[in-house]
Amino acid sequence: MNKIMVVGIGPGEYEQMTIRAAEALKSCDVIVGYTVYVELVKEHFQGKEFLTTPMRKETQRCVLAFEEAQKGKTVAMICSGDAGVYGMSGLILEIGKDYPQTEVEVIPGVTAALSGAAVLGAPLIHDFCLISLSDLLTPWEKIEKRLLLAAEADFAICLYNPSSRKRHDYLQKACDLMLQHKSRDTVCGIVMNIGREGENMKIMSLEQLRDAQVDMFTTVFIGNSQTRKINGRMVTPRGYHYE
Repeated sequence: MNKIMVVGIGPGEYEQMTIRAAEALKSCDVIVGYTVYVELVKEHFQGKEFLTTPMRKETQRCVLAFEEAQKGKTVAMICSGDAGVYGMSGLILEIGKDYPQTEVEVIPGVTAALSGAAVLGAPLIHDFCLISLSDLLTPWEKIEKRLLLAAEADFAICLYNPSSRKRHDYLQKACDLMLQHKSRDTVCGIVMNIGREGENMKIMSLEQLRDAQVDMFTTVFIGNSQTRKINGRMVTPRGYHYE
């Protein structure tokens, strides 16, 4: 049977991949993905056929996966983190309507909001939302509204894609928007290179976060009004009472 498995490989380190994801990659014939992600798994799945496309070639990558599956191969389309959180599962399923004979299975992984939260402590224990600052596919006006409303609702907020060469000031803009509803002392954290070489984390105030140096490999966490720094960790209490 023609089959594509859309596999979330987690933050990058093999040890942080789920067992189900690893078994899927072991069982497939072809691994397809963005060049950077394929390089992360190549050494652990030798003997597989690897096919890559660069950034912003997502549609071509999905079509390539279906073409390989039509040859009778079992194909794994890999994504960092989780396949259903800013991953490829949605696009694969959309394009899949043109390939009804190909079975699609979505295999979840650990998204950066969760793996990064574990590095910081427990910033997402209560209600939270996840917002990408990339405006490649979403107009900035819509991102701005989401930031304002999430801040007003006192969500803990996790930000993906906080900066790039073309968007070097987007985190500053996001912080300025949230400062309309959140205290400048709100506890925040950043985690760089989650699950990869050079992993590092810092805890700071929202005011300090505004001027923090971040890149596309940084995940940003903004606390709610109850978030605290406890013994060097970022913690958002859920409301349990203890003595």
